[in-house]
Amino acid sequence: MSRIASIAMYDMPWVRRANDALWAGVAARLRAAGMAGVPETLDRSRPLAEIWRDPALLLAQTCGYPLMTALEGVVRPVAAPVYRWPGCEGATHRSVIVVAEASSVRALADLRGGRAAVNGFDSNSGMNLFRQALTPLEKDGRFFREVTVTGSHLASLDRVAKGEADVAAIDCVTFGLAARHRPELVAGVRVIGETATSPSLPFVTRAGASDEEIAVLREALSEAIADPALGEAVAALGLTSVEPVRLEDYRVVLGYEQEAVEAGYPVLR
Repeated sequence: MSRIASIAMYDMPWVRRANDALWAGVAARLRAAGMAGVPETLDRSRPLAEIWRDPALLLAQTCGYPLMTALEGVVRPVAAPVYRWPGCEGATHRSVIVVAEASSVRALADLRGGRAAVNGFDSNSGMNLFRQALTPLEKDGRFFREVTVTGSHLASLDRVAKGEADVAAIDCVTFGLAARHRPELVAGVRVIGETATSPSLPFVTRAGASDEEIAVLREALSEAIADPALGEAVAALGLTSVEPVRLEDYRVVLGYEQEAVEAGYPVLR
């Protein structure tokens, strides 16, 4: 039986060739290690929420917030990627807070009563880290006049650049990828701040995977990223390595949520 692989969290059309090359390197190493059912290609045919829950899941990537909420007991972390983009420190990431280039806003507090764009309320970088940054500024459980869900970080960038939203929090990996490959996507925005950090988006496998399988997956990822033959693809993705990670490492994500709840700001608004 063929297993399922997907690394679609950062799989924009302009980096898909790089992701395909990385997967080919990982897959070859998994087969060499004796792993059965390793798929030839990445699955881009189904929603991520479905792939994460597939019992045949071999490897995927997810966001830290759903990892600790909707996916608890469904997947196991394999490794946390280390990226070279600004804002990434070791196996952590943060969000950059952006406004339109022409905006007069200089600080987050200037945005009270404004319009925010978020990629989704289940996003750590677009919502949870943003909410944590706003918690000291909220009043009676509200900061913005309007919050619009866009469906993706790139869509949020577009809304802000066009003046359809005043602010958004963009994952620094997405921002770095856009700045490198499609600089026109970030040309219309300006960074006014950064959020706190949290562990980077983990590579995961099914919850029933053994410790031995986790180790094989992590080693295959590490070796592929370090392979000079994959250097062009790895550089395009901004990857430098992976680090071991445990589910407990992501509890900081829930800690940020609890801070907001205890302050009376449970919902980003």
